[in-house]
Amino acid sequence: MPRVLVVEDDAQLVRALKINLEARTYEVEEASDAGSALQLAATRKPDVIVLDLGLPDMDGVELIKAIRGWSRVPILVLSARHLSEDKVRALDAGADDYVTKPFSMDELLARLRAATRRRQAAAEAEAPTTVTTDGFTIDLVAKKVRRGTGTVRLTPTEWHLLEILVSNPGHLVSQRALLREVWGPTCQENSNYLRVYMAQLRRKLEADPAHPRYLITEAGMGYRFEP
Repeated sequence: MPRVLVVEDDAQLVRALKINLEARTYEVEEASDAGSALQLAATRKPDVIVLDLGLPDMDGVELIKAIRGWSRVPILVLSARHLSEDKVRALDAGADDYVTKPFSMDELLARLRAATRRRQAAAEAEAPTTVTTDGFTIDLVAKKVRRGTGTVRLTPTEWHLLEILVSNPGHLVSQRALLREVWGPTCQENSNYLRVYMAQLRRKLEADPAHPRYLITEAGMGYRFEP
């Protein structure tokens, strides 16, 4: 489910975008100012950002520059500014695309699909195909785990959890994010699911499951894979 961060201070437009995007299986985060946008971009790691240039606390071009200081996430500008110089400034600052208001929802959705495809292709090109630790080796392409001389048998749910964690090495993945990605948005509060499956993963992968070395719990927040 691609995650879109909509940075827009027009509440009515945000509602319309959210309805249309969620109907097409996008997950939508909202920010009405640059400060909130920066925080959400860092913590939620969206797959694409839809950004208005006329924000109350910072010009959108400056926000693009700030994000480009540490992230390559695709940025699609959605703005009433239609002059060529405005488009050039935004694109030179690091925006990937520019759509002027008023706009066609079908066109916006097509550009979003293109941006998420490029993002996915880039991520796949950069992603490691194997993860090796002192205790086990994970083949992300073959979807196999080896420990010592044997293969570790994982259920599809165990594999999905492990794949998410090892794809974000050293980073906290929240309980809600894991529940949403593995079990769906209706199960975001069922933390018991996580505890059961994380315990099973530790029994299969950790030398001492009671004192895990690789699959770390951050109490009350989520889990982290330490390579």
